[in-house]
This record gives sequence, C-alpha cells and structure tokens, in this order.
Amino acid sequence: MLQEKGINLHCVCSLTQLLSVLLANGKLDKDTVDSVHRFVQLNQTQDGAAPPSTKHLKKALTYGERASLAEHPLAKKLFRIMEDKQTNLCVAVDIVDWQKLLQLAERLGPYICCLKTHVDILSVNNFQSFRSTFGPQLNELAVRYNFLIFEDRKFADIGNTVQHQYGGGIYYISDWAHIVTAHAVSGPGVIEGLKKVVNGGSATSSNRGCLLIAEMSSDGALATGGYTKACVKIAKQHKDFVLGFISQSQVSDDPTFVHMTPGVQSEEAGDGLGQHYNTPKEVILGRKSDVIIVGRGVFSSENPVHQAQLYQQAGWEAYQQRLQ
Repeated sequence: MLQEKGINLHCVCSLTQLLSVLLANGKLDKDTVDSVHRFVQLNQTQDGAAPPSTKHLKKALTYGERASLAEHPLAKKLFRIMEDKQTNLCVAVDIVDWQKLLQLAERLGPYICCLKTHVDILSVNNFQSFRSTFGPQLNELAVRYNFLIFEDRKFADIGNTVQHQYGGGIYYISDWAHIVTAHAVSGPGVIEGLKKVVNGGSATSSNRGCLLIAEMSSDGALATGGYTKACVKIAKQHKDFVLGFISQSQVSDDPTFVHMTPGVQSEEAGDGLGQHYNTPKEVILGRKSDVIIVGRGVFSSENPVHQAQLYQQAGWEAYQQRLQ
C-alpha cells in the first residue's frame, strides 16, 4: 500500500541487532531478550501466511545424540549418564559438615547426574584426615552411582595463582573433582593455568574439565552481554578443557557444549539475598539449558531423597517435552 503511494521502506536495523544493542547497554535484561527471540521464532510469517507450527522447527537433539557429537570425553560421559539414568538433575550440597555431605551423596546418588560442592565452606578440623577421606570416598560414590563430581570453586585469578589453587593448597581439588568452574574475567590465562595442572598431574584431560560462568542467577549480576559472548569465545578456543557453561539459558547453539543452570526450585521465587529461582520446566524447556542445579530445594528439605526424585522427574519431563 505504501509502495503504491511512492513510499519505499528500508530496514536500517534488524530486531536482532536492536535487541543486542539494548542488552549490551543495560536497557533490557537477558530474560526479556530470550523471550522476544522465542516469540519471533515461533511467529515467523511469509506473505501474510499463518505462523508455522512448532513441529516444523528444528528438532532438539537427545542427550545420547549429543554424547556422540561431544568433543570432550567428560562431556560425552555426562551426556551418557543423563541418558542412561534419565536425569538432568545436579544437586548442590552447600552444607558445612563434610561427613554429612558424604552421607547425602550416597542417598542422592541414584537420582543425579552431578553432585556440586563448595569445598571452601566445609568445616575441617583435621586436614590430613579430610584429604585422605573426603576425595576418595566421594569418588567411590560417584563410581558406584554413576555421577560426576562438580566443585564450584569459581576460579578467577591469573593462571599461575589458579594453578596452585586447583592442584594444591589445602584442598587439592584436581585430585577428586571431575568438573570445576571458572570466571573469564582474568582472560584465557585462567584456563591455561587449570590445564597446566591436569597436563602435569595424575589426572588426565579426559576426566577433568571446566565450566565457564557465562551468566549467574543473582539479581544485578554483571555477567551479561559482551562478557557472556567473550566466555563463549574462550570456550570455543579451549574445547580440550572447557565442556560448557554455567548460564541462565542457552548461550551457545553448539550441541557439544553442556549448559547448567543454578537457582532452580519448584516455584519461581527469591531468597531475599539476591538469588532468583526458576522452575525446572522454564530452565529446560523455555531456556534450553541442559542441567538443572538444585540446592536448598533438596538438601534443606525434611526428605531430600523424595525431593530429589521430584526434581529428577520434573527436569526429565521438561526435557521430553523439548524433544517433541
């Protein structure tokens, strides 16, 4: 109609470009941008035609199919564990009693793909006894129940420092944790430092790996926009050690990367300390993440095993819906 009146319209900026600019400048948050992207994807039209049905969209790959594609041996193993055990649940056991942590690990083992720890919050009186007991017993449980150990250390220093933090110090994390986390704020040197420990120690790169923290679940987190993109770039350059991301949604469409999302509870809420919770369905189906990380929703309940079973079921059902 406009063209008939001699008016020609030209696209100066695509919606995708506009959203990227608004996100980078803090005018929109990542959740809003993701929501708009999903809406646009589901409502594409051509010449006035009706939006296509969701069944014509690209079919999601199964965990088993992604295991075959994965380049890092640990990513392959994780995808296979998830497929075999029918679970995408990682439980964060953020408690200070390390003996109770081991007890919970044994009870929750059958229902999880990963167990997440924060070793530096544990109350330890005898480090010699702790070192000779904690790691070996946790690894024995991981083998028995087929899950991976994930130490959420969040390494963030220069390469030389993280090398000592990972391979030595008082916790010797590289001796017992399959997966660790790292911030990219100090650049790729943090990855090089971690890799140096693995390449020069008893562990091998095939059974040790890292998740880069591309996004966080706390209000006001600065890991957004350009920072998130930089994390993805670093991950692609270090696929021999980086197997994926900690994120609030899918930040890379590379199916060989694993996405794990913290801050998951059965209902959307907050804890009054800046933590925001999302449901398993929103995380797996809506945000296209792969693994739900649940902490207080399991270990603080009166029946942690029952809660773990409920989250396992909820996460798996969301995954099955995603495959349809």
